[in-house]
Amino acid sequence: MKIIVTGGAGFIGSAVVRYLAGATDASVTVIDKLTYAANLESLRSVSSSPRYKLIQQDICNADAMRDIFASEQPDHVLHLAAESHVDRSISGSRAFVETNIMGTYNLLEAARAYYDSLDADRRSAFRFLHVSTDEVYGSLGPEGLFVETTAYDPSSPYSASKAASDHLVKAWHRTYGLPLIVSNCSNNYGPYHFPEKLIPLMILNGLDGKDLPVYGDGSNIRDWLHVEDHARALWLIVTHGRIGETYNVGGRNERTNLHVVETICDALDSFVPTARSRRELIRFVQDRPGHDHRYAIDATKLEAELGWRAEETFDTGIFKTVKWYLDNPAWWQPLRKSVYSGARLGLLPGTKSEILAN
Repeated sequence: MKIIVTGGAGFIGSAVVRYLAGATDASVTVIDKLTYAANLESLRSVSSSPRYKLIQQDICNADAMRDIFASEQPDHVLHLAAESHVDRSISGSRAFVETNIMGTYNLLEAARAYYDSLDADRRSAFRFLHVSTDEVYGSLGPEGLFVETTAYDPSSPYSASKAASDHLVKAWHRTYGLPLIVSNCSNNYGPYHFPEKLIPLMILNGLDGKDLPVYGDGSNIRDWLHVEDHARALWLIVTHGRIGETYNVGGRNERTNLHVVETICDALDSFVPTARSRRELIRFVQDRPGHDHRYAIDATKLEAELGWRAEETFDTGIFKTVKWYLDNPAWWQPLRKSVYSGARLGLLPGTKSEILAN
């Protein structure tokens, strides 16, 4: 079996590639532009495998995508390539529109041309999984969960671009009959996570004794999903999911952002004790524009149809994640020094990143 994984050098993508290399006999071709958030060190453990191949290419290059499909002859496609950081989308939305919408369009058209060239047996086996986010659904109130039929209501340029790409995928299935599936996941965390995101940023700032900035009052709620649980789910969906369906993937681990940061502080204090609790480093800062208050996924459909269950609770997963960062400075230190040092992102012009309260 041949698999294409777009964005395979990114956080979730690399977890998928490592899972495929260890748990299946599939040959994997990674397509990745290798932007700032990609890291080939995340694929070092599989890089020498004869079943692994890297193609450095931009999914916005339509001709290249058609050529890759024709040359690689995939049985399945897992499409994870995306600009994904909400804060960056606020101050630089163009890249999100280009990659997440036009890039997905190019892949769909390349897949359509390739699919039309296949014989009946290979057409019946081909699957294309588009990996998306729960942020397309907008913000929940204090009760309820996102289900697969929840109306879309995106709040940020990032989530709007992902919502648009979801709609393209569903339209290409209905119009052209492509065997497409969509998944929408909750917030991922785990090893090899680029340090602009909340959990790795808090771990590394806490380790360095720097301020731990928390948006608003820290009451925003997210459902947390360990990235390795997500990788298992994606393989189940692409191999056993129903064509044309959407599957929500969530860890059933709702936590406020403040609780997440406090848990990280406590884990760091346990592993690397200091004279003062790292909770004293928490600083509340001005909230970001359009910040959704609560996300929570109902994964019942995935659990009931495909038998998937998240193996990590938030408590087990976060301690493993903190320990991984402590044990792997060679992976993240170059990123902190030369790519992203921890500065505030996503501020509108003229907005100050002031501290609101200690």
